[in-house]
Amino acid sequence: MLWALTTASVALGPRVAGWVRTMASHRLLVAPPEALRKPLSIPSRLLLGPGPSNLPPRVLAAGGLQMVGHMHKEMFQIMDEIKEGIQYVFQTRSPLTLAVSGSGHCALEAALFNLLEPGDPFLVGVNGVWGQRAADIGERIGARVHLMIKDPGGHYTLQEVEEALARHKPALLFLTQGESSTGVLQPLEGYGELCHRHRCLLLVDAVASLGAVPIYMDLQGIDVLYSGSQKVLNAPPGTSLISFSDKAKNKIYTRKTKPFSFYLDIKYLANIWGCDDKPRRYHHTTPIISLYSLRESLALLAEQGLENSWRQHQEATEHLHRRLRALGLRFFVKDPAVRLPTVTAVAVPAGYDWRDIVHYVMDHFSIEITGGLGPSAGKVLRIGLLGCNATRENVDRVTEALQEALQRCPRNKL
Repeated sequence: MLWALTTASVALGPRVAGWVRTMASHRLLVAPPEALRKPLSIPSRLLLGPGPSNLPPRVLAAGGLQMVGHMHKEMFQIMDEIKEGIQYVFQTRSPLTLAVSGSGHCALEAALFNLLEPGDPFLVGVNGVWGQRAADIGERIGARVHLMIKDPGGHYTLQEVEEALARHKPALLFLTQGESSTGVLQPLEGYGELCHRHRCLLLVDAVASLGAVPIYMDLQGIDVLYSGSQKVLNAPPGTSLISFSDKAKNKIYTRKTKPFSFYLDIKYLANIWGCDDKPRRYHHTTPIISLYSLRESLALLAEQGLENSWRQHQEATEHLHRRLRALGLRFFVKDPAVRLPTVTAVAVPAGYDWRDIVHYVMDHFSIEITGGLGPSAGKVLRIGLLGCNATRENVDRVTEALQEALQRCPRNKL
């Protein structure tokens, strides 16, 4: 090989010979970054915000495993096990169940891009940031978007939903089970049946609630359910879970126009995930290492059992609420029955800047809590208890940090 390159250099002349020797036609304008010459350094932190959450050792270990090909039979076996895990945590027998190569936002777009066509009426429950974003995506598709707007901290009753269904006659209703921007838990019992009486499909966002509170996709008549990897599942961000009922599948497979996204076309994704009983064909290169981690996170939840996970989160959250009340903090969601166990929102105490509190807890205790998001920005502090982080020990650590922050941070007494 070296002899051939040398012969070519002589035959092609000095300029081309130089190119052959260096494999470059121009001088490099950008030098290797000095920062990349240093070892990667990651601080140790307890992540008690609304997500992502800390990774348990088994999930961390999965991220260090060697790559296999995305079309290898071993990878297909892992994907099949992930599907079974999703069916378990969703409590669905739907064969059209898979993981999306992207975060929860990607799963939301996968649902809306495939279910909605231009002109379709789309009813959106907007009681926080996730309803706002669902509405935004619906508008981009060209759907006729109708908003059910609630003040942050509120939820939707069956009567309110029925009135909106009768008024707007939508093809699809969007509700968020766990509204992490405000800390609201939306009840779901009876909403699927109500939608079906009005010939409407029900789409539910369970990103911040899955694994911490009961949800039964099939029994509750949910047509499309999605969630993310980085919350209660304690897996790295970047993959999401989604499932479609037979009614939703029929809507997708009988649509008149192609979905707006090739990458998120469920017909293609169904094939590569083995949901259509056809030979799998290449569509995109799946995030193999992330799927290893997702598989392990689902395995951990299956081993613990859903009921035990629900109980763990309820008990940890009750302990958190007791400690927060002892500090004199007020809950943003007034009704205890609809407070989200995974993300607790408390009103920023009068006279304090929420940023001072958040930064103090991080700087002095290496614990992450956050402020509000979207309609709750500047109004609340959010504390997350997600998966393996939902323990009494962590509750005690964060509330002790909060107590000190309230003592040390500046307060405007005017």
